[in-house]
Amino acid sequence: MSSSPRDGLLEHSLRPYEAIHEHAELELELAGKGEIERLAALGARWQELTAGLPAQPPAAAGELLERARLIHERTRVELVRLRDALLADIATTKRARRAADGYAGQLSPRPRLDRSA
Repeated sequence: MSSSPRDGLLEHSLRPYEAIHEHAELELELAGKGEIERLAALGARWQELTAGLPAQPPAAAGELLERARLIHERTRVELVRLRDALLADIATTKRARRAADGYAGQLSPRPRLDRSA
């Protein structure tokens, strides 16, 4: 059974919303992998995808937009996890530096010149 011209128009009108959904999936994938630079580079693409959309999307796009919204929420959670991990690493580094500085202060100063030469 062949599709009707109306079905073809509906598919065509949903294509921008499918692209938004695919873009959201890519963002989630990159966030999950910790590829922040690549994720940040996608910002311009997001602007391109949303620039020409009507203020009121077609009703048929509702499911795609809802799924994209949920994916964006998952991406936000992934980014929060990455941020928290980064902050924990920074805190660990600061503690290690303070400990090293404390031990360094206990060492007796050594002469810079080897007098046995």
